[in-house]
Amino acid sequence: MRYNQLGNTGMFVSELCLGTMTFGEASPNNSLWGAIADVDQALADKIVESSLAAGINFIDTADVYSFGNSEKLLGQALKNLGVPRKDVVIATKVYGVMGDKPNDRGASRGHIMDSVQASLDRLQTDHIDLYQIHATDSVTPIEETLRALDDLVSRGLVRYVGVSNWQAWRIAKALGLSERRGFARFETVQAYYSIAGRDLEREIVPLMAEEKLGLMVWSPLAGGLLSGKYGPGAPGNGEGRRASFDFPPVDKDRAWACVAAMREVAEKHGSSVATVALAWILAKPFVTSIIIGAKRLDQLDQNLAAVKLKLDADDMAKLDDVSALAPEYPGWMLARQGAQRVPQPFEPKA
Repeated sequence: MRYNQLGNTGMFVSELCLGTMTFGEASPNNSLWGAIADVDQALADKIVESSLAAGINFIDTADVYSFGNSEKLLGQALKNLGVPRKDVVIATKVYGVMGDKPNDRGASRGHIMDSVQASLDRLQTDHIDLYQIHATDSVTPIEETLRALDDLVSRGLVRYVGVSNWQAWRIAKALGLSERRGFARFETVQAYYSIAGRDLEREIVPLMAEEKLGLMVWSPLAGGLLSGKYGPGAPGNGEGRRASFDFPPVDKDRAWACVAAMREVAEKHGSSVATVALAWILAKPFVTSIIIGAKRLDQLDQNLAAVKLKLDADDMAKLDDVSALAPEYPGWMLARQGAQRVPQPFEPKA
């Protein structure tokens, strides 16, 4: 297991992050999780224990997962296992609907202040290492959100802050406001990225490189679509989460081409398609950590195997080519006009 710097901070996190969206059961108030969550306390304890034993020190959850039950099971698992608080980096998120009142959602100061204490109570801890805004709030001014987060950092309830599912321009604006006001800045971006969904590379990856932001990848297998269980040549019947919850949206023809190429690479290395999909992401230098989730210990083991699989140059070239993004404006014009403007010595003609 490798450990990467978390954004522009002095904290290091494992290249695999245990995602706990599967922890808990569906709630009548949050039926979305019925297709995802199916892990009780006993299994949660085993998943957390196996993850920590493999070298994972980074765990991600959210208040909205199973309507708070994911945080509860995670907090209890860490207590049951006797894990020292300093040995684990806990990340959670705020924004989602947590009640039937108008202010039980969003990124307002009120909802953030109410939600952080509820998350601390469920997690049975006195601080959250990484507190993330889970989605874009088109109502709340960005500065209000940033000020609230900065107050949490100042009070020691939160150590670092991050953002998830924001546009590049909105992240850039937030970073500018934080610098101008002296607020704690976003250190991470949690975003969807997979070999079948590389849109992040267009705008957000260059922004992260420029601003030294860390990337936490969610749904690296595109909701299980890249597990090898689906599409032409799949050995099974395609049962699983994708069969009942077709998310995130993916161009299937493009995905099946990627799966076919990954199948060849998997056979070459005696590995699985899913492990190859994760190893490809881990090979990208802009990735800080991949969020992996599991409902069974064998699924967890398959995900953990990705850290041991080293794809060679030929493997990467094959997978990069089959998954390459189509040219899009202004990218193709920037490449054309900027071809001669790369760092190099300038020698004027005599």
